[in-house]
Amino acid sequence: MSNQNLQRNEAAERSALITTHSYDVSLDVRSAPDPDTAGYASRSTIAFSAARPGASTFLDFIATDVHSVVLNGVELPLPDVVDGARIRLDNLQAENKVTVTGTALYSSSGEGMHRFFDPADGQCYLYTQYEPADARRVFANFEQPDLKARFTFSVTAPAGWEVASNGAEAARLPLAEDAAASRWDFVPTLPMSTYITSVLAGPYFKAEDHWSRTDDGGTRLDVPLALYCRASMAPSFDAAELFRLTKQGLEFFDGLFDYPYPWGKYDQAFVPEYNLGAMENPGLVTFTENYVFTSRAADSQYQGRANTLLHEMAHMWFGDLVTMQWWDDLWLKESFADYMGTLGVDRATDWDTAWVNFANNRKAWAYVQDQLPTTHPIVADIPDLEAAKQNFDGITYAKGASVLKQLVAYVGFDAFIAGSRRYFRDHEYGNTTLADLLGALTVSSGRDLTAWARQWLQTSGISTLSAELETAETVDGPAILGRVTLLQDAPDPVTGRWEPRPHRLRIGLYNFDAAGMLVRTDSVETDLAGGAQEITALSGKARPALLLVNDEDLSYAKVRLDPGSEATVRSSLDRISDPMARALCWSALWNSARDGIAPASQYVDAVLRFAAAESGIGVLLNILGNATMALEQYVPARERGALRKSFAEGAARELYAAEPGSDQQLAWARTLATVSRTEGSQASLLRGLLDGSERMPGLSVDAELRWSLWHALAARGLATEQELDAELARDTTASGRAGHATALAARPDAAVKAAAWEAAVRGTELSNQLLSATIAGFNTAAEELLQPFVEPYFECLETVWAERSIEIASRTVRGLYPGVQDLEPAGNPEDHPVVALTDRWLSGHTDAPRALRRIIIEQRSHLHRALSAQALSGLGHPVQPPVRAEL
Repeated sequence: MSNQNLQRNEAAERSALITTHSYDVSLDVRSAPDPDTAGYASRSTIAFSAARPGASTFLDFIATDVHSVVLNGVELPLPDVVDGARIRLDNLQAENKVTVTGTALYSSSGEGMHRFFDPADGQCYLYTQYEPADARRVFANFEQPDLKARFTFSVTAPAGWEVASNGAEAARLPLAEDAAASRWDFVPTLPMSTYITSVLAGPYFKAEDHWSRTDDGGTRLDVPLALYCRASMAPSFDAAELFRLTKQGLEFFDGLFDYPYPWGKYDQAFVPEYNLGAMENPGLVTFTENYVFTSRAADSQYQGRANTLLHEMAHMWFGDLVTMQWWDDLWLKESFADYMGTLGVDRATDWDTAWVNFANNRKAWAYVQDQLPTTHPIVADIPDLEAAKQNFDGITYAKGASVLKQLVAYVGFDAFIAGSRRYFRDHEYGNTTLADLLGALTVSSGRDLTAWARQWLQTSGISTLSAELETAETVDGPAILGRVTLLQDAPDPVTGRWEPRPHRLRIGLYNFDAAGMLVRTDSVETDLAGGAQEITALSGKARPALLLVNDEDLSYAKVRLDPGSEATVRSSLDRISDPMARALCWSALWNSARDGIAPASQYVDAVLRFAAAESGIGVLLNILGNATMALEQYVPARERGALRKSFAEGAARELYAAEPGSDQQLAWARTLATVSRTEGSQASLLRGLLDGSERMPGLSVDAELRWSLWHALAARGLATEQELDAELARDTTASGRAGHATALAARPDAAVKAAAWEAAVRGTELSNQLLSATIAGFNTAAEELLQPFVEPYFECLETVWAERSIEIASRTVRGLYPGVQDLEPAGNPEDHPVVALTDRWLSGHTDAPRALRRIIIEQRSHLHRALSAQALSGLGHPVQPPVRAEL
């Protein structure tokens, strides 16, 4: 429908005209267990006022059918008022009430009301997911974040189900006319935006607990807690641990923010085929059920889950209590929640590596995003809902959180928290912009943050920091540092200007101790505001073995090692004792490989040499993933075969050598499966792990690992369809079904690839999860096997975008882009056929939707970077920053 994409100016005009008061929403999903029933009854009654009586506005409702629209007691003629996804409301009064009834559709894309049939037992499960604007797929509403209201939900569903919503259950009534169904009524909510309302319904397993706290004034806060998951997953559901983390988080944030948890109960549901990691619906937070670990999980995965849990909890204040006015200020909630989630894990739980994993994982995501031609300021320009959907990216989350960490170092932690507390009190249940937050932080810190905000929040791109050292040799001692100059390169790819940003950072000096370990022997804290600054505090000190810029990771910037420090790192990375310093050195080596400063093969070699000594499992999994990416995308084709074999042999060697039952053993097993998709030397080992003829003490060859092994064998043509079907018969779970789809599509056969392509591009039967699984298998192939689909890809883009929901279209367009390509020896990346086809499509489709163009531009950038790394590997010529592309 052409009018689904709400424009920012339309939203502003609507919010200037109307004020919403309340919603009364009734949904009837009792027929959901019947797969032949496509939709359900939806009724929405909205009370709102209008600033100009006699004016007109519109409601949002994406439904298969609208049955009636009654405005202020008058039934409106449907052909006159229903236009696609909008319902026009004319001749408004000062106070209005409108009731809309219709049939809404169940979803298989994770948008609106998602319906899932559990392959393990056939049971039907429902949940809603709306951000940024899919509540209109479930009930008629004013779909924009600044039109908050109180919501009262009523849900009719099969009597034996669990049903939940944002508010607490008020009543559960059997239906007189249908003994098999009941109606659940929920208490009205406090004011909230449409996109964070939520409904859950199905035969979910439910666990209950509560958390309470008495403040200094004697007031008691009691919060009922509940956890939900599918019934078939209940044996793997570690509810006690999740309740423990939940209570730790509520205790921490309640005290930190000095504002009692405002939403009554706190339910958390782990749901199937979820498009996100989680969503902060007040009183009913939803998570991907991937966080219910049915197979062996590494400690870093548990820590990652805790981070997400606390991220969503922080949203109860940042985002739910106080909400951005429009999606330009999405960062006002996501950056804060990302920072607070890591802070909560660090301060409220038993993990002590939260900031190490943040530096090595979340910031790495931001660094990649910030070097794309579509990068944007943290405070972004979001003209419409499609742009908002694409803006849930590494800038909004991880760069924003990194910048907040820098701000905390700049204004002080106590001032930062004091400003946050003021922000909550001043704007509770309201909507804000950047100016509101800066005002609160300015008052609490006594600092004018205008310049800081312009330099960090309203510019784009990433600074690169390096140190230039001059040394003097001594007769009988170590070299002495003379002039040490800190350098900042800071181009803004959006404006084309050079934008040096203020950095508060530390410079660490590391030397070998008596045991041969690299330890910090000194550090200097400094501020860097411009392009170059002499660090006089270092002059006269003994030159360290390693000089680490941005030690302790206080600032947001890429770091280049000076030649002497790089030589130390490449020879002795495993001897750096501090986990954060070690992670930062891994990051420097990875950025050097991605940027074409050093051959990508050197990064793979470093991983083979030093990864076995890496104690941090989160860092280990990250660098192993980087190494496999470097192998397949950044290493020149002429070098790849031998290096693949060497890496596969190394992974097998480390798998045998790892401590039985350790996370490291699991990491090497996963890596061996991944590299074996393109390298066949370890096929017999993989087959032995599957059939039990190869046993490794402590290694659990469970469902997740088994499907990874089958994926590898299938991709090499070493697994039959019958074998894969037999594996599915022993693993009838949803994850098993996805693993089966991936392995089937991975087989190196032209007919298999054609069938997978047809299912992804033209078929409509695949759910969001199975679509992604099929695309993953399709892409596991040699370049020549995928070559026939390159031109059809560009031919189908606009059709896919027009005919599919934005979630499914985005997955298809991004996933099927032919982005893994090889550069001919001495070739020019600009002349590569896929780059040329991409450029031709972009120049010929300037009027294509901005969100579609953004995906294509980003995929081209990833490909171009890989080809450039292949071309420039080892030549010392960095990959050039991307040219800003017009969306």
